[in-house]
Amino acid sequence: MGINRREFLKSSAAVAAASAVGITVPQEVKAAAATAEQGWRWDKAPCRFCGTGCGIMLATKNGKIVAVKGDPAAPVNRGLNCIKGYFNAKIMYGADRLTEPLLRMNDKGEFDKKGKFKPVSWKRAFDEMEKHIRKALKESGPEGVAVFGSGQYTIMEGYAAQKMVKGGFRGNAIDPNARHCMASAVVGFYQTFGIDEPSGCYDDIELTDTIVAWGSNMAEMHPILWSRVTDRKLSDPDRVKVVNIQTYTHRSCDLSDFNIIFRPQTDMLIWNYLAREIVTRDKKGGGKEDIIDWDFIKKHIVFTAGPVNIGYGMRRAGEKSLKDGKYSAKEMEIIKKEMAKKVSPLEAPALAPYGYKEGDVMKNTPGTLAHWMISFEDYKKSLEPFTLDYVAKVAKGDPDESIESFKKKLKMLADLYIEKDRKVVSFWTMGMNQHTRGTWVNTLSYNVHFMLNKQAKPGNGAFSLTGQPSACGTAREVGTFCHRLPADLMVKNPKHRAKTEKKWMIPEGTINPVGKQHIVAIQRGLEDGLVKFAWVNVCNAFQDTANANHWLKAAREMDNFIVTSDGYPGISAMVSDLVLPSAMIYEKWGGYGNAERRTQLWKQQVEPVGHAMSDTWQWVELSKRFTVKDLWGEYAPSGPRKKKLPSVIEAAKKMGYKEDTTMYEILFANKEAKKYTLDDPLLKGFDDSDSKGDSRKIIGSDGKEWKGYGFFIHKYLFEEYAWFGRGHGHDLAPFDVYHKVRGLKWPVVDGKETAWRFNAKYDPYAAKAAKETGGDFAFYGPLAKKLFSGSLTKPDKSKGKTPIPNKAKIFARPYMDPPEMPDDTYDTWLCTGRVLEHWHSGTMTMRVPELFRAVPEALCYMHPEDAKKRGVKRGELVWVESRRGKVKARVETRGRNRPPRGLVFVPWFDEKVFINKVTLDATCPMSKQTDYKKCAVKIYKA
Repeated sequence: MGINRREFLKSSAAVAAASAVGITVPQEVKAAAATAEQGWRWDKAPCRFCGTGCGIMLATKNGKIVAVKGDPAAPVNRGLNCIKGYFNAKIMYGADRLTEPLLRMNDKGEFDKKGKFKPVSWKRAFDEMEKHIRKALKESGPEGVAVFGSGQYTIMEGYAAQKMVKGGFRGNAIDPNARHCMASAVVGFYQTFGIDEPSGCYDDIELTDTIVAWGSNMAEMHPILWSRVTDRKLSDPDRVKVVNIQTYTHRSCDLSDFNIIFRPQTDMLIWNYLAREIVTRDKKGGGKEDIIDWDFIKKHIVFTAGPVNIGYGMRRAGEKSLKDGKYSAKEMEIIKKEMAKKVSPLEAPALAPYGYKEGDVMKNTPGTLAHWMISFEDYKKSLEPFTLDYVAKVAKGDPDESIESFKKKLKMLADLYIEKDRKVVSFWTMGMNQHTRGTWVNTLSYNVHFMLNKQAKPGNGAFSLTGQPSACGTAREVGTFCHRLPADLMVKNPKHRAKTEKKWMIPEGTINPVGKQHIVAIQRGLEDGLVKFAWVNVCNAFQDTANANHWLKAAREMDNFIVTSDGYPGISAMVSDLVLPSAMIYEKWGGYGNAERRTQLWKQQVEPVGHAMSDTWQWVELSKRFTVKDLWGEYAPSGPRKKKLPSVIEAAKKMGYKEDTTMYEILFANKEAKKYTLDDPLLKGFDDSDSKGDSRKIIGSDGKEWKGYGFFIHKYLFEEYAWFGRGHGHDLAPFDVYHKVRGLKWPVVDGKETAWRFNAKYDPYAAKAAKETGGDFAFYGPLAKKLFSGSLTKPDKSKGKTPIPNKAKIFARPYMDPPEMPDDTYDTWLCTGRVLEHWHSGTMTMRVPELFRAVPEALCYMHPEDAKKRGVKRGELVWVESRRGKVKARVETRGRNRPPRGLVFVPWFDEKVFINKVTLDATCPMSKQTDYKKCAVKIYKA
């Protein structure tokens, strides 16, 4: 019997799916699948989308990816993919894929900021970039050249970009859009552990008895992990408990034993309530039970506090755009709270231990990371306000739920955490991270787990789930934040700068010590006129930043030059002056690091579409345009930098460089790089458009045919980056090893990955430290491990700092209101986020027909009573308006997202429903992460 091509492909897919779940497949179906796959080359890679880090298998034929399936050997997803994962191939072949550089020009062929996009050569594109970078450096110094980076950079791209910005341009105005999704988790890790990233891993799901999701719709945002949670729940439904703690009801709530719907921002109250229950039930706290593991606390923990009057990360008085009147009176109603605010009746009880009462004026100073040690008694005092009555009254988020029901759930939650032999994992994502007190609420989670000794142990721990595929690997580990260098090194630390300069073979004093231009500050710098050149890499910065109207206007009307490198023409490309076509994920060699510290690498599978080239290539080619003389002279104070940046030209000459030596020769094509030759076995049978050139015969940045660098540049960049962490608790395996395995969780020591950090039984670094300090744990992170002592309100600096090696911290953190809350005019909470089918700003997934048809537009999810009150029905259009802007969206009153009365949810993937025109650019003052989860809006019929 004959079988057609469609049936062949269906058979192939069926075999793959059946194999993933262990179903026996008939021989004739296997044979049909084998026939369908004739001539295909299968190879492994990670998925392009979220930070889960699922493995996929890609089939290529005739220079194109023809099939994708889940990788059964991948430990994260075990052969399964979510709906987006199955379309990894189709995201690369959309109809409007960018294939050549585009420059705004007038009819004479000259650059014109008000001109129309016209195709240009790569050489012309780089000529324009060079010209405008030189202008920016002359007018604003290194602070005038900025980069919107991403947690979607490959490891090699991010490392190349950072090296050129910090080692070449001597600037720190590079920051990833990962700042928007997990910066609060990072600062929480730093403050608590002294080192970044989770102590546990995904194996905790199968080992725990209790999964509590805080502000995390895992069913849609991390569906493969949720499938593992579901499997764990169904494996022992009576013992295993699942709880969702959210501001509205969604798909994750369907599995839960119970759900807690809280008022936006009040998750802080609930964490403090749990801590109070632990302390007051414990014998040392006045209770009758042995709850707190005091042996663990005494050996491994200190109690700490910090300032509370830290503001909200908004613009401050005196900033240029405020003085220039670029903000409306309505906007200033909220912005003025950055300088001072009145203590509200909701937050007054929580702030009482810190000396504040209702009606007091709190004068705010910019956010600080400062903290100091306090006594347990002071910590206990900080918890006194968080009684069940107070917390329930303020935190209850569903006006239709009774206070008795809400209290009952809070008590049930406390009982689950406290139960002696019950293992608990707390997961969270944006609900806790996108928060004006995001750092605080992250540290509050560890308080509860530490006191119960339920952290850094199999099946136990507080665990931040990352949003982007390499927010860990490239944003955090590579260090593409404005204040960081690789492997947790910091630009402000002289020893860290010196170590980096030595490895990069650049003069001592080259790296700029001031790293304050985070991603929101870069947008504000464009508006203020400080940033004259900005380059958007692997993200959609002008769609994904809150209060977007201001930044769109700054990009188009200020004296600057904006470049966007992308695969598709999103909003950032549309507001740019130059658009560069980027190779997409499987058109280049790369690596990602996922949320459980798993590093995964892949090979280039196909040549890029059109004239597209990788972001690595774009950065390295740019480096050829600038010399020692161009970049390494003296710079006057500029922007956040108050001291001059001294010339290092003479020091460079002493190192053997000349004034006309290019950054390419120093940073990328040095003697170390050229040791990575093209006869490497890994390259056999695979393309490498950057290292070897390819069959397209692209005309490159110099106007000549591109034939490659002549050395294995991706291996060089990875191995040089990996050097920083080896031997320092960030150990990565060799480049070649990652091409044999399905990723490894760092630190990788003696060829073995680490599942649970800080636990001497599993972590070699902890085992070594524990021999010296005693106990079963060692929190060996080096940051902020010398502290003053003091009270809840201030440190006592008279006695000096006390070293606290190998110890972690429990923080006293009160509840505080967000800066904008519903009132008589703007009477509704707005929450934003994602949906299962679309990725971030939709630049890729909206090009996939199947995903577009599934969810073609962003909806305004609303309670039916709120819709009725406004005279609108399901499917009708409404205006969603804030003090900053308004958008039109279609109402949805039932379905996957079910808000309580008084709150609406509008996802942000749809550029036609541009919800970030409405959101507030308030941030956590400590992490600088934007709070997209709460602002006040009014809604009316369109």
